[in-house]
Amino acid sequence: MTSLLLRGRLLSFHRAPESLTDTASYLYEEDGGLLVQDGRIAKMGSYSQVKAAAPEGVEEVDHRPHLILPGLIDTHVHFPQMQVIASYAANLLEWLNTYTFPEECRFVESAHAVRIATHFYDEFLRQGTTTAVAYCSVHKASADAFFSEAMKRNMLMVGGKVMMDRHAPQGLLDTPQLGYDETRAVIEQWHGNGRNHVAITPRFAITSTPEQMSAAQALASEFPDLHIQTHLSENHDEIRFTCELYPDATDYTDIYARYGLLGKKTLLGHAIHLSEREADVLSETGSVAVHCPTSNLFLGSGLFPLKAIRRREKPVRVGVATDIGGGSSYSMFKTMDEAYKIQQLLGERLNPLESFHLMTRGNAEALSLVDRIGTLDEGTDADLVVLNASATPAMRLRMETVNTLPEELFLLQTLGDDRSVVETYVAGNPMKPLD
Repeated sequence: MTSLLLRGRLLSFHRAPESLTDTASYLYEEDGGLLVQDGRIAKMGSYSQVKAAAPEGVEEVDHRPHLILPGLIDTHVHFPQMQVIASYAANLLEWLNTYTFPEECRFVESAHAVRIATHFYDEFLRQGTTTAVAYCSVHKASADAFFSEAMKRNMLMVGGKVMMDRHAPQGLLDTPQLGYDETRAVIEQWHGNGRNHVAITPRFAITSTPEQMSAAQALASEFPDLHIQTHLSENHDEIRFTCELYPDATDYTDIYARYGLLGKKTLLGHAIHLSEREADVLSETGSVAVHCPTSNLFLGSGLFPLKAIRRREKPVRVGVATDIGGGSSYSMFKTMDEAYKIQQLLGERLNPLESFHLMTRGNAEALSLVDRIGTLDEGTDADLVVLNASATPAMRLRMETVNTLPEELFLLQTLGDDRSVVETYVAGNPMKPLD
């Protein structure tokens, strides 16, 4: 049995914090210890207690004075769009047609998909992100590259081959039958292989005919435990066009409801412009609205009502995500920094405890995977990130006046980036970029 003892300041959430003073919502251990055995957290607590329970001669790594948290989680990202990030465009549909769709056509070539997959995983690990939920391209080769790379690094990843059979270049179209067949092949080849989870992935209603939506429904019926991911109500032009394509539906959300695609493992990217009826439906079905703040600002899509949608009488489950490449940063810190600003513009306040809960346990709960990731609980997978809030000269200077844990977290959220990530562990192993 391989063992490792990590020492540092531990932070892990029990539940969503209700305020800055809600210390019962999290565990904070000033001099903490984590005993990792065979990729899982075997014991967690004070260093002295954990050390006493550790095997004799166990390898120790002292990360003091840094923070040790669960690995960060990103619930919506486009794997083929790494070379699209930072592309100038007026809005979502222009951006898709001008940059994204031509780029995704390149993923028919396995060599290109493998190359980008390597960079994708390197970058996310550099940012402290240990689990992401990804859209691959329409090509099975892209999904194969994505999941193969996850296997090499033993990462828990969720992803899916995109299904799309209209309103895109010919090189990006499948058919209802091909989308079904290839998704089924991806599920059989990759789901449960290593730590991989396959998601059924109709891109969004604009790019899928009713026949393909029926194919997605068939897959969801055959594989009810799988995640489903798609897009919903990102901007007003998209909503209008979608509703024109499905005139019998009550609204955008009703399209997915009619095809049986809503449920507790359904991840709906953006979901900004929802009516009260639509929010009620998401709440009743347990579906997850995934907030992508840097993308929403970059494309001018709108301001997601994160606080309001969670406190309504019928609250909606929420995840947070980078949405690369519509999003403008790979960092979950920057994601929550922009989420904070959006709430400020809406007259709301998002405190740093809430932010760090969202990108760890909160996102794990959104994925229905909190029994495996998102906390430092004993028995969970040892996916971890070590953070230094004094990583840059500006941060060191500010840290001289930081007196509380929430202040330190807010500093990391506001000024932190990949330089703040001291180490990222996947299943207890420190991860370095692969050659």
